[in-house]
Amino acid sequence: MDNLRPILYLSLVFLLFLIWQAWRVDYGPQPQFDPQRAEATLNGQEFRDDVPDAPTSEAMDAPVGMDPVSAADRQRIRVVTDTLDVIIDTRGGDLVRADLLTYPVSLKQPDNPVRILDERLRDYVAQSGLIHDRVPGIEHADRAPSHHAVFRAERTEYRMEDWQDELVVPLTWESEDGIRVTKTYTFRRGDFLVDIGHQVENNSDATWTGRQYRQLRHGPTPDRESWFLYTFTGAALYDGKYIKESLEDLGRNVQDRNISAGWISIIQHYFLTAWVPHADEVNLLYSRAIGTPERPQYIIGLRSEPVSIAPGAADELQSRIWIGPKAQQPLSEIANGLELTVDYGIFTVLAKPLFWLLRVIHDFVGNWGWAIIILTLMIKLVFYKLSETSYRSMAKMRAVQPKMVALKERFGDDKQRMNQALMELYKKEKINPLGGCLPILIQIPVFIALYWVLLESVELRQAPWIFWIQDLSIRDPFFVLPLLMGASMIAQYKLNPAPMDPVQQKIMMALPIVFTVFFAFFPAGLVLYWLVNNLLSIAQQYYITRQIEKAANGKGGGKK
Repeated sequence: MDNLRPILYLSLVFLLFLIWQAWRVDYGPQPQFDPQRAEATLNGQEFRDDVPDAPTSEAMDAPVGMDPVSAADRQRIRVVTDTLDVIIDTRGGDLVRADLLTYPVSLKQPDNPVRILDERLRDYVAQSGLIHDRVPGIEHADRAPSHHAVFRAERTEYRMEDWQDELVVPLTWESEDGIRVTKTYTFRRGDFLVDIGHQVENNSDATWTGRQYRQLRHGPTPDRESWFLYTFTGAALYDGKYIKESLEDLGRNVQDRNISAGWISIIQHYFLTAWVPHADEVNLLYSRAIGTPERPQYIIGLRSEPVSIAPGAADELQSRIWIGPKAQQPLSEIANGLELTVDYGIFTVLAKPLFWLLRVIHDFVGNWGWAIIILTLMIKLVFYKLSETSYRSMAKMRAVQPKMVALKERFGDDKQRMNQALMELYKKEKINPLGGCLPILIQIPVFIALYWVLLESVELRQAPWIFWIQDLSIRDPFFVLPLLMGASMIAQYKLNPAPMDPVQQKIMMALPIVFTVFFAFFPAGLVLYWLVNNLLSIAQQYYITRQIEKAANGKGGGKK
């Protein structure tokens, strides 16, 4: 086996990994639409089949019909804190827009915050409401405000002042028979977690029996921003285990079922929106597709267990929603499994400790770029012995290359005798043909895990290193790092004996060019890791090769 094959294997595995990620998006499950579950209202944009069914043991499930609401009957309430700038629609008290004030779109647009919820462009909203159970003898439709009901608000704008640590936004609704509901949003300073409560005051003559629900609604999956970098946009939920589904597959793959200590979310690169019930709740998980074939929308939601409130009594149904970054530490403190939305894929078991170590290093040095370099050095030290075995095998192969060339000239096209002679040569020189392959192959999972750490961690978003690299999460603007990385691959190639096979020679010479093109569009943090790893590998390989050559020269001189 040629000693350059390990590098070829590693390169091909990584390229296949990238191609597989792209294939999943381009040729994976396509959007599905179920016309049986969709019912548009008169204006073609509001949907009736987007409220969970009111349970009963006597009635068939049916959507709750609501009359269209004119624009004059609804208001938009703006709420601004130090972290969030949101719009609440008084129709349902829905969150229809949310900007993250501490996360600008780019360093070139510092005053333009990232927008997560966006009703107009992506049909992306967070909805919550109440439904009344179908109780015999009681007209249930008008005894609880769903997200179609219109609330009243005292003001149209709320701002968190410097002296405030908490901002409370109340909305009220009242039925004709005396059911009064106050929907309250509670925002806290420095936090992306918002508390939402529905206080129900039963001033009617009959017991109120109802449930709260929370749901996320989104239009079709947005187009991918980059062919080279695949990141998931879709639904994620937790019911004891972490599950991801594309938006288009929600209605088909997510079966209605009860879950406890679970949550639902819609995730995208770096950010998410998640409904997080309290830990002791049991909820019905549901999903559905609504809209029209031309404008489909997808819903994932949770419906709580029933609460009964006697006439003259009051009670409150509570929930929480996270609208913010996929920051692992705060997410892990909110609910079990919520930090898994930072999706490292099948290599999570390796990626999580790598990120933990990277964060510890960053806390010490204060710069994510230097933290990546130090982490790369530490990984290189861990695999030093394995790499040494590989490089010694390569160096020995380099030393006997003249003999291999002589064998090729001697046996010509007789491949059987050529291979037999090579095996005898390997045995005589004590060379393991697989010695260069296995050590590198063992390191591939660690490399891919680190790839996901650098790609998925919001902590590295817009993090500077030095000089022109002011954002490690985007490509090098001047392509300096990719060009240096390509040059380092050429240097590695020169340190190894050239393959005897002309085809392999051409492939190995082309790989640095191919990888330079690929890495030109990769985040600078990833290219920095690969470049530093290459430089350390070159240094180690050069040192070992010199040692082998000196030993060989000394042995030869002694024989004379």
